[in-house]
Amino acid sequence: MRVLVRQLAVCYRLQLRVLSTSWFDGPLAVFFPLMFASAALLVYRIRGDDAAMQYAGLGAAVMGMWTCQGVIASSLLQRERWAGTLELLVVAPLSLSRVLIPITSALATIGLYCVVVTVLWERWVFDLPLQVQSWPLFVLSVLMAAATLALFGYFLSVTVVRYRTSWALGACLEYPGWLLCGFLVPVSLLPTWLHPVSWAIPTTWAMAAVREAAAGGSPWRDLGTCLAVAAAYGVLAAWLGRVLVDSARRHATLALT
Repeated sequence: MRVLVRQLAVCYRLQLRVLSTSWFDGPLAVFFPLMFASAALLVYRIRGDDAAMQYAGLGAAVMGMWTCQGVIASSLLQRERWAGTLELLVVAPLSLSRVLIPITSALATIGLYCVVVTVLWERWVFDLPLQVQSWPLFVLSVLMAAATLALFGYFLSVTVVRYRTSWALGACLEYPGWLLCGFLVPVSLLPTWLHPVSWAIPTTWAMAAVREAAAGGSPWRDLGTCLAVAAAYGVLAAWLGRVLVDSARRHATLALT
């Protein structure tokens, strides 16, 4: 596992250098999930293990969803600040939850694009047709992953009202999340002390449901746990949003511009 993680880290650093160049902008951003999926599959293909390729193929498909929804959602309010519209959102008669949840839910369409295009990329470029025993349960699990990520993204976004730099939280969680959620490496192989951290992320359970549906098993337990954890994040985010806005107003530290 140590060698695999080291190889993946090298590939990701190379991809980040490409992403940091000025020409990677606009329409080219649609290839973002394919770049990291390719890096992962190239590493796994070296092993020559068909089962491992299937494992990586399923994980890479959902991995792009984590990146798009998590990173973009966490910077939503910062983008509003840059545009000069954050004050209008805060003083609106609607609560932040009624403003942000529809936006983070709309981001699910980008996440679903990542899943579809990655599956097609794996089939056409890597000759890796994913073996899925139950397509209805597989699709349901993917949709659940998108829905729960919307709530998780909402949780990440609310702190930006008071703390300017917290918009980077999603970016900081991007690569650790690839390991913690079991996209490329089984959670069981992680150090024991990291297991509770993995279980506290709803996407971990969604990924488990995706794998269970693909194998022909029953994903209902994982889906139920995924929904419960995501709902807890939604409730916590609604409370945290009110607390942070009220606290910022009392201390005159509401960072709106």
